[in-house]
Amino acid sequence: MTTDQTADDVAAARRLASEAHHLGRVSGRQPWREFARWISRGRYGQRRGRPEVLRLSTPWQDTPSAERAGWRERAANLHGDVAFAVDYEVCRRCRLGWVEQPFTLPRYQRCGLAAAGLAALRAEHPGLSWHTLGGHFRDSEPFWTAAGTGVPGGYQQRDVCPHVTVGG
Repeated sequence: MTTDQTADDVAAARRLASEAHHLGRVSGRQPWREFARWISRGRYGQRRGRPEVLRLSTPWQDTPSAERAGWRERAANLHGDVAFAVDYEVCRRCRLGWVEQPFTLPRYQRCGLAAAGLAALRAEHPGLSWHTLGGHFRDSEPFWTAAGTGVPGGYQQRDVCPHVTVGG
C-alpha cells in the first residue's frame, strides 16, 4: 500500500478489478456527423471547449472518448470517482488496436484496475495486436513493459492505420 491508500481503498479497487466484465455501454454513434467529418477530412465537428463526460450506473463503462473523436473510453467508477480510464480504438481490418492515456487515481494504483481494463479490451477484441500512439514518459515505461508482457504488439508505439483517425 502507498501512503495515499487505505485498506478499504485497496479492497474496493481489487473487487472492482474482478468485475471488469460487468460493463455498461453507450454507442455514441452519429452516422451523419461521422459522414460529415469524413467528407471534410476531419475538419467538421472538431470539439471545442471542455468535453462532455458520460457517466453510467455500472461500475465499468464503455463510452465515446471525451478527448478523441471516433475513439472509445473504457473507465471504472468507484465511490463517485473515475478510478481508471483509458482511450482505445480498434481496426478489425488491420487486426490492430491502440490504447492511449491510461490513468488510475493514485489511491487505486497497483490494485489491478489497469490490468483488468486492458485485459477486458483484449478479450472483447481477440486476435488484435495492441499498440499506443506516442512516446511514453520515462516514469510510465515500467507500466508499459509490465502491461505489454505476453500481449501481441506489446503496447509498443505504432501510428494508426489508414482506416483510423488519430482523433482529438
